[in-house]
Amino acid sequence: MAAEKQKTFEANLQELERIVRNLENGDLALEESLKLFEDGVRLARECQERLNRAERRIEMLMRDGDGNPTLETIRAEDLRNEASEPKVKRRIVFDTDDESPF
Repeated sequence: MAAEKQKTFEANLQELERIVRNLENGDLALEESLKLFEDGVRLARECQERLNRAERRIEMLMRDGDGNPTLETIRAEDLRNEASEPKVKRRIVFDTDDESPF
């Protein structure tokens, strides 16, 4: 388990995404699904804790000389490429006026 804690945030997130895909497929036995779910919850908690620690570090770095929080403008070129962002699943929503086949 100590080796797992040394994995990067990105590696844990990829593993969590793999677990979610496997669970969404629904082709697993109950016990295997439960084990994957438990692993997923553990990984989600680890990822959230790492994000919380990173946020605290950023908050500490974003203080002025007197220790007061400061705001900085973030330029578009400072943001990551949109292509590197995780893909978001989208839902199809039918207008209430249309007749839905569902």
